[in-house]
Amino acid sequence: MDQIHRLRSVDLNLLVVLDALLTERHVTRAGRLVGLSQSATSNALERLRAWFGDPLLERSRGAMVLTPFARALIAPLEQALAGVASLVAPRGDLATLTQTVRWSISDYGLALFAPRLRATLSQSAPGLDLIATPWAGADHARAQVSDGTIDLVVTVLAQGATQLRWKPAFTDRLVVAMRRDHPARRKLTLDEWLRYPHVVVSGRGEPTGSLDAMLGSLGKARRVAMVVPSFLAVPSILAASDLTALVPVCLLATGPYPRLITRAPPVAVPPFDLGVAWHGRRDRDLATMHVVQSLVDIAAGLDTIASPSRPSRVRSARRSRASG
Repeated sequence: MDQIHRLRSVDLNLLVVLDALLTERHVTRAGRLVGLSQSATSNALERLRAWFGDPLLERSRGAMVLTPFARALIAPLEQALAGVASLVAPRGDLATLTQTVRWSISDYGLALFAPRLRATLSQSAPGLDLIATPWAGADHARAQVSDGTIDLVVTVLAQGATQLRWKPAFTDRLVVAMRRDHPARRKLTLDEWLRYPHVVVSGRGEPTGSLDAMLGSLGKARRVAMVVPSFLAVPSILAASDLTALVPVCLLATGPYPRLITRAPPVAVPPFDLGVAWHGRRDRDLATMHVVQSLVDIAAGLDTIASPSRPSRVRSARRSRASG
């Protein structure tokens, strides 16, 4: 009975505000997330402090930080809100559902997935619409999922992203791409590869990454002649120059790119796992979870594309034309 009496004093709206405050660590941004003014959010924070008997958010060096008690609330609060969402969520019918799902994915991933996803949804959920937001890197996209700007993202798993769910989809790997008559095409040693400038893809315009750190540990360095925000721009750049680039194998499935060839990198470049990430608050959202599962189902066939034993689409297309 004491527990029931205590629950009667709980304002569920306050727990929603608390979730936003723990996520944003900023009163104004938290208020914006839940549709409250700054003064209303500040008032809610004071009520939460009184209810829990803890400051929850404290100012430190010009920023708000969570108290240890507040950090300990994050996981159980997520579970509690997810449980409530599950309890009150309407049970919908995909065939009659009308909703928009916002998602983010790299440009080559969009070219790879979007046609397949649209074909799938036209059959299973014809009233479901999609908005793909501009890609500015995995960290930015995961932050958008966390703050509710978008519903899901296709990305690599981020260590420490405790508020996000993540379902594995497929594994991709990087290969060196170059024009088919490139001077380094016959024997791509590390020194030969580094003789020629590189193209780097970065949504943030950053010319260096983990490869450069690896090369530095070997006492090597490369020249980055171009940084572009799009993988899809790379094939035409390579076809008209002596530049090379590390590209995902699945990029080649968006082709064909008959003017390119690929080679194994002359340094150890590990494959990377891609999956679909969403926030726990979307667990009971029928549309979002249907798109998540549809993406995973589509991705099930992509592992064969990225398999080292499978000839690249670039080479297969070229052989096909030669035999014809």
